[in-house]
Amino acid sequence: MIDRRTWLVIVVLALVAFAAWMELWLMRARNPNDEFVGPPRSDYTMNNFTLDALDSEGAHSFTVTGPRMARRGDDGSIYVTLPDYEIIDNSSNTWKGTAESAWVDKDGNIMKLEGKVLMHRVPNEKVDRVDLDTSDLTITTDPKLKDAQGHPIANAPHRDKRMETAAPAVIYETNNTTRSVGMKADLDLKTIEFLSDVHMISQPGSRR
Repeated sequence: MIDRRTWLVIVVLALVAFAAWMELWLMRARNPNDEFVGPPRSDYTMNNFTLDALDSEGAHSFTVTGPRMARRGDDGSIYVTLPDYEIIDNSSNTWKGTAESAWVDKDGNIMKLEGKVLMHRVPNEKVDRVDLDTSDLTITTDPKLKDAQGHPIANAPHRDKRMETAAPAVIYETNNTTRSVGMKADLDLKTIEFLSDVHMISQPGSRR
């Protein structure tokens, strides 16, 4: 016959085992890999807007209009639906275009044009029109030069703008049409690098 003291020991051991099992179960239930992580909430949104973005020095960075814009509260970036945008290169030439959507970092140094992208350089007395037909295009602007204390340097050299895509691209110029897969362009140096599968058609005296 089991005495009362033996029963007490059995009950205590059972409670300890149950407590250990519950702790293990709770730890598995709290596994962060099983938690759902949704998109960050927007800080604010705007409909049918026009945004003139300036850099930290007050210089024009870009202009964009569209039916909807959302600013992300976690990193200060903005997301634009069906953007109609305008940028100015370092030769004061205006480039205009459209895309399916756009993402811009909080400093205005990176603009990612997503989906179908159409862009053209507005002609003037110095330059002819150039058209670009591509997708998923990234436009970057060199960050403003800063001193050791992190302050912008006065009269620093102008900031270069570049465009890059890994997608198929077509560039229409006055007398040439060039197709390639992947492209890099420097709007300051006025150079274009076609990355692969390049085809060029020269048509003197013609225009798209």
